Parts: sequence; structure tokens; C-alpha cells
Amino acid sequence: MQQEAPTSGAGEAEASLEVWIDQDLCTGDGICVQYAPEVFELDIDGLAYVKSAEDELLQDPGATTPVPLTLLQDVVDSAKECPGDCIHVRRVSDRVEVYGPDAE
Repeated sequence: MQQEAPTSGAGEAEASLEVWIDQDLCTGDGICVQYAPEVFELDIDGLAYVKSAEDELLQDPGATTPVPLTLLQDVVDSAKECPGDCIHVRRVSDRVEVYGPDAE
């Protein structure tokens, strides 16, 4: 008997892209927080970090968080407008950057 993989509907779409910030390049301007406060937050050190779906600040270097489909345009605008070019949006499936400084 063949079992089908469970589908998560909207969650599947949300998990297809993830975002992370390179704090070594972050200028602390907070533009990302203005565009998508649900995804980004400035910490006490003045640098931006991504937040988990549970609103927890992810401070480990290279920490990623899923990009909710409803916030995709805000996250993309953040990456485009970031003066530090430190916001990276990539596909989860193959880790190819689709928005940000390393996007093709």
C-alpha cells in the first residue's frame, strides 16, 4: 500500500522560501523592519535579525526563517532596498538565492 506524503496547504507555500541576514554586512538602518516587522527585528546591538514564526529573535549566524507567502513582497522589497545588501532570500529546496546580493 502506497502512502501519500502529507500536505500542509499554505504552510507548504510558506516553507518554499526562506530568508536570512548577514549581520557582518548589516548597517542597522532598519529598512527591513519597516517593510516586514513580522519577519525582521533590530536587536540591542543595532543589527537586524530574522524572527521565527513564533516571533522569537534568531541570533545564530546564518539563521533562516520561512517567508510567509503573504509577506513575500515586503521581504523582497526589504532585500532590494537594504543599504547593506545583507538580506538573502533563497529557495528551501535547492538553497538557490532568488532575491538579494547573490541572486542571479
